[in-house]
Amino acid sequence: MNKVSLGAASGESSEEHAKRDGRIHRPSPAVAFVGRHNSGKTTLLVRVIAELVSRGFDIGSIKHHGHCDFDIDVPGKDSYRHREAGSRDVVVVSPTRMARITELDHEIECDDIVSSMPDHDLVIVEGFRQSGLDVIEVLRSGNDRDLPAAEEYCEIGTVRGVTPVAVVSNMESVHAVAKRRGTPSFSLEDIEGIADFLQAVYVRPKLTVAIQAGGESRRMGQSKATVPFLGEPLLTRIVERVACAADELVVTTNEASRLGFLGDLDIPCPLKLVPDSFEKRGSLQGLATAFGAASHSLVAVIACDMVFASPQLAIAEAAVAHSERVDAVVPCNKFGYEPFHAVYRTNSCLEATHEALSRGCVRAKDFFDLVNLRPFMSAEVTEAVPERGCFINVNTPEELAHIEATIMAEGDR
Repeated sequence: MNKVSLGAASGESSEEHAKRDGRIHRPSPAVAFVGRHNSGKTTLLVRVIAELVSRGFDIGSIKHHGHCDFDIDVPGKDSYRHREAGSRDVVVVSPTRMARITELDHEIECDDIVSSMPDHDLVIVEGFRQSGLDVIEVLRSGNDRDLPAAEEYCEIGTVRGVTPVAVVSNMESVHAVAKRRGTPSFSLEDIEGIADFLQAVYVRPKLTVAIQAGGESRRMGQSKATVPFLGEPLLTRIVERVACAADELVVTTNEASRLGFLGDLDIPCPLKLVPDSFEKRGSLQGLATAFGAASHSLVAVIACDMVFASPQLAIAEAAVAHSERVDAVVPCNKFGYEPFHAVYRTNSCLEATHEALSRGCVRAKDFFDLVNLRPFMSAEVTEAVPERGCFINVNTPEELAHIEATIMAEGDR
């Protein structure tokens, strides 16, 4: 039997884990370091992990083991005796640590293991060359097994059929070829350089969530932010719904003096109120204000009248923006784009909105052709938010009352 020690050995996805424990989880980005036995991967990764942790990042790691009979348990200990007695799944847990040893009938796919490890800024994988993850090749001249691999890389740019996104080596020939191919390369001692590369490309960026609160609404007859909904201001509901997805919350508003109640909320991130940056109000101006106010490289923009605004959707959109390195991830359905429940790359979209405004544009979507936009299709929305309804917004007292009555009769989403 194969053995594995991890938090969710069954390959439970982060979505399934979230449903089970009731929390909102963020998928962890991952990258693999690969090489032959004695190439120095573990020694390198121990130093890289320590450097990233020293920078304040939450790091997870996976080690692929080539021997099916490996063991990390200690003979004579209670957990070992459980396994000796025939238990196929042993969990040892204390208030601060957990270990799980599971007998497997087949090897778990690497992406399933990563999915079972949510909420890390980065998961570093040692091994799993064929996993589909981006790989960083480690090549050391003192290891005879690395010499044929280095020759292959220098000749055709791959190792065992996989093209590395970067190489770490002490071989001048490898560095010369990497430079010629435009591939980042690092020495075995350049721990800071490797960490800089991982931080720039793979570490999950922090997310600002910007709630567009505006001010008076003619159709609502008053401010949507402060209109009562289920016994509290509507804005309170939206803030409390989406705060778990945010590293920073921004509320764009022209009535900050009326939003003092936000200071009483117990939310897990800092919140700031920001006035509109433009005298003339409009959808595009509102987006530009949100982009300009965001402290982080990604910003989820959500309208305060979306009563079922979804943190899961914002997290899923941000994950796509990061992994695919696009400027905007905007839900798209048969009615068109939903720009006010979307994630944007702050700097590029701020520049694009100002360019569109200089052309006299006013609609939110008028800058889309100036950025690398990734439509987030209906099937992807459903996967992130199976209960749907996250784009429902309220514009009139009648619509508000209808949604309120529906929630009271059928339950919230």
